Amino acid sequence: MCTRLLSNDCFVSLASGERTYSFPLFIEPDSLQHAHRESNLDREFFSNLAARLGCRPGDAKREWLQKLTPENIFHYAYAVLHSPGYRSRYAEFLKIEFPRLPLPGSLEIFRDLARLGGDLVALHLMESSTLDRLITTYTGPKNPEIGRVGWSDDTVWLDAAATKKGQPVKPGTIGFRGVPEVVWNFRIGGYQICEKWLKDRKRRTLSDDDIDHYQKIVVALAETIRLMKEIDEVIERYGGWPGAFQTGDAKAVTAK
Repeated sequence: MCTRLLSNDCFVSLASGERTYSFPLFIEPDSLQHAHRESNLDREFFSNLAARLGCRPGDAKREWLQKLTPENIFHYAYAVLHSPGYRSRYAEFLKIEFPRLPLPGSLEIFRDLARLGGDLVALHLMESSTLDRLITTYTGPKNPEIGRVGWSDDTVWLDAAATKKGQPVKPGTIGFRGVPEVVWNFRIGGYQICEKWLKDRKRRTLSDDDIDHYQKIVVALAETIRLMKEIDEVIERYGGWPGAFQTGDAKAVTAK
């Protein structure tokens, strides 16, 4: 997850009080003597990454070193951590400790993953221009009240008809049409986003801005699913796991 705002240390679940961690990308100055914010990236890590990418003084790639910004490094990390292949390959380790970030095997894969990670970040901060290309249509009154939430026929209903437990959702009359099932079922932090956003507002009326925002959430989730698939495709194109994150010598040893 990412945010530009201050975050609570229980931002994953306020209900359970689960403790989570926030890592600022920059550190703000704490006195007038230090007027500029500083990167929160360890200098040794930055040096190791630059060396791995072949960015050394006098090198032809030195000019690109100036583009090795904290934002680009974060975008690279964000892409790797959203790789379905990474999550499944290291699932057991991810249950017990912080995720470990593999260094890229080449400048090219770093660039490609940083680009995709940047697209993901823009979506999750609700800043991407892609969000304006809505894929759903709202059907119902101007300010609907949220009742029983459910999904069927590619539609998220705000007034789904009552059914017995375990029975398929019956259509209502008010809802957002054009929501694919894979988007409806998509989860972040264990929460089914399309459902939770509405259920958290049950018995409230939605304003025009709320309706627009929900439709943009659907776009963000659909694009997230697409980009996660593309991230795995990029990694596979550069040698898959672990080849894409090995240098030439290491690849040669692995091949033997």
